[in-house]
Amino acid sequence: MKKIGIIVCGNSGLDYIDHDYDIRLIRSMLFVGDKEYIDYVDIKAEDFYTMIKEDSSLHPTTAQTATGVILETYEEMKKDGYEEIIAITISSKLSGTYEGAVMASNMIDGVNVTVFDSKSVAYPEAYMALEAARMANEGNDVPEIIDRLSHIRENSGLIFSVDTLKYLVKNGRLSGASGFLGSMLKVKPMLALSREGKVEPVEKIRTRQKALNRIVEKFAEEIHEEGMEVFLVHANAFDALDQVRSGLKERLENIGEIKDYLLTPVVGAHTGHGALAIGWIKK
Repeated sequence: MKKIGIIVCGNSGLDYIDHDYDIRLIRSMLFVGDKEYIDYVDIKAEDFYTMIKEDSSLHPTTAQTATGVILETYEEMKKDGYEEIIAITISSKLSGTYEGAVMASNMIDGVNVTVFDSKSVAYPEAYMALEAARMANEGNDVPEIIDRLSHIRENSGLIFSVDTLKYLVKNGRLSGASGFLGSMLKVKPMLALSREGKVEPVEKIRTRQKALNRIVEKFAEEIHEEGMEVFLVHANAFDALDQVRSGLKERLENIGEIKDYLLTPVVGAHTGHGALAIGWIKK
């Protein structure tokens, strides 16, 4: 049985989740003003969101992990005895990390690297990495693990609301919004991560309160199924977590525990402070 190693990009937010697996992370760069940070290493979520909330003139930008850094990570895992590597990345529609991971995989000999496009971000991507690590530890081979990851990818999703669209618009991460943006910058829209891994607008909503109520309503009425793992992902939206969690439990009495997870700064640079998503994974 070959020793299989797992890599995931920091956009997954895995840094903020406790676990016991040897999962390596490749982290993107964050630029704020004239300063640059390695995500999570140099700046954590709480500090970042406080920074952009207190100074609305800041326009944070990001850069994907350099191909050379990804290659170094592969080399380190090879030295540690891994014979196969599965690298799980943020959606290729949101970042060039997938392409960089593929390029790096073609530069290394002596270890087989499979790069998997999660077509997602945040907790769904982290969940894939945790599942891959669990299966590798239990003796599953690479095709079995990739089959499981593909199932998760096809049976998970996110709908969310942002407090402002300016970050998504300025950083070019909002798709399918032609003819829709003119008035959207003044509203609190509902957005979704599409099956292709793009952020797309769903509905225009005028206030934050109505937006939060609407994502609860839409999830409860159109998406939820028994047995789903339901969770919240947020950009320091602590003011809204209890409201959304309570709203879900009122509508769906058998929903069970609803955990919440932080968006890491390099993702929050595109959503802004206060973004909140309802996410799901079908078992």
